[in-house]
Order: sequence, then C-alpha cells, then structure tokens
Amino acid sequence: MSTNQTISLTFRIGNDLEINRMGYGAMQLTGKGVWGDTPKRDEAKQVLLEAVKSGVNFIDTADSYGPETCEKLIGEVLKPHYNKLLIATKGGLERPGPGQWVPNGRPEHIREAIDGSLQRLKLDQIDLWQLHRIDPKVPVEETLGPVVDAVKAGKIKHVGLSEVSVEDIKRVEKILPVVSVQNMYNLGERKWEEVVDYTARRNIAFIPWFPLASGPDKMKEKTGEIAKKHKATHAQIALAWLLKRSPNILLIPGTSSVQHLKENLKATEIKLSDEDFALLSE
Repeated sequence: MSTNQTISLTFRIGNDLEINRMGYGAMQLTGKGVWGDTPKRDEAKQVLLEAVKSGVNFIDTADSYGPETCEKLIGEVLKPHYNKLLIATKGGLERPGPGQWVPNGRPEHIREAIDGSLQRLKLDQIDLWQLHRIDPKVPVEETLGPVVDAVKAGKIKHVGLSEVSVEDIKRVEKILPVVSVQNMYNLGERKWEEVVDYTARRNIAFIPWFPLASGPDKMKEKTGEIAKKHKATHAQIALAWLLKRSPNILLIPGTSSVQHLKENLKATEIKLSDEDFALLSE
C-alpha cells in the first residue's frame, strides 16, 4: 500500500474539473431506508447550504435516493450555486421499497434515468454521471449505449462507475473514458486496494462510499489513540487516513446534521504522520 507524502486537497475530475477532495454525499437527506423525502426538510436545506458556504464544491447524489426526492431537493436548494459546484449523480438501480436496491441496466431504464436526473436537478448537463451498479443480467456494453449517446448529445460531461473491479473498469474503458469509481472502502473494509491503486495510476477519482465505517474493535482502539493525539474524533481520523491514502481519493461523508458536517470538514486540517498512517493501516 502506498501513501502520498505531500497531500493536495484538490483533484481534477477528468483532468479538467478541479474540485476540493472533501465533498458531501447527500444520501442521508431522505427518509428511513433511503426511502421518501427527508422528514427534516428545513435542516436538510441548511446542511446543503452550509456545505457550500464551507467550501464544498462536490455534491454526490443518485436518482435512487428517495428515490428521486434527493435530486429534487438539490435542484431546489443549490441551483443558484451551480456555477461553483460539481453535481455528481448515479443511475442504474431501482427501488422496490425501503432498503431495497435492484440493479437495472436495461438501456431504456438508463435513458430514462439520465433524462430524469437532468430534469430533477435542473441541469442542462450532468458533470459526472455514474453507473450505480453493473447489472449482471445485461451486458455492460448495452447498458452504456444510452450513456454514450448522452455524452455525444452534451447531456453528460464525464462518466464513472460504482462497485467495480479493475477488469470491469478496463472493459468499460473500451467503450468510453472512466473518470471516477465509487467502491465501498474505509479503514475496516479494504478489499478494493487494487482498484484504489489502479485508479491512482490512471488519474481516475476513487470515491469511497461508507467512508466512516468504524471497522473491528482493534481498529477502534488504534483510531482512538491517534484521535486523542490529534484532539480529533474517530470520524475525523478515518477521513484523514483516506485523504493520506491516495491523492485521487475524494471524500463524500454524508450527514443530515450541520454539526456533524462541520466536524467532518475539519478532517482536512489533520496531518497524520507516516507512523500514524502505518499504525492505522495494519
């Protein structure tokens, strides 16, 4: 495992859209089970506005969050700020009910998902559209047909993937450029190390979802010692570790609380030593 010595807090998506590496994931701005609208709509609006006020310029969402309600909220609240934001969304999952996620890679569904996201987000072009899951029932080449068309039509600028292997990425790269990968990755779950390193070599953004998983008890002990040393929270240390892990890692910790948002953003101020990093990485 490699680590970058000089940490940059910015990254260029697709080598042209520079954003701050500490972003915001909006999934929690929904109801229980990521189903329905948020029961605390006013607070959700405050979280989005505070994120932008604090310098966040990368907002991650998906058509399946709600479904649809999260994109509508972002379109309603953040449209006046779009000139300084990169809004990323995802498509390719259906939601039969709370907590249920079913891949749908049929071209007609993907086409509708793209057009629906554009409408709900109030965008003329999606800066970053990501395939939420590869549907094992549909060849990915077929799934991405409408995406290629949307790129040519100017509806999508850049394309990313989620929960994919290196082989998956290489297969898709034969169809169109991949600028981001979202896989589950955190201190306690690191099965995608190979993907982190592959994307780093290719200058592809790696966006960990579930970045604040606490991991096993022994990890909590290590995190606790280092958190005490830096006068930080466990979450801040977990995020700081990810920032140091690789320069292409973009963070999108989600929260429905302004207080937690502010705490998460302070992770960029923590400078882990190589010794700290090695201890956490054991």
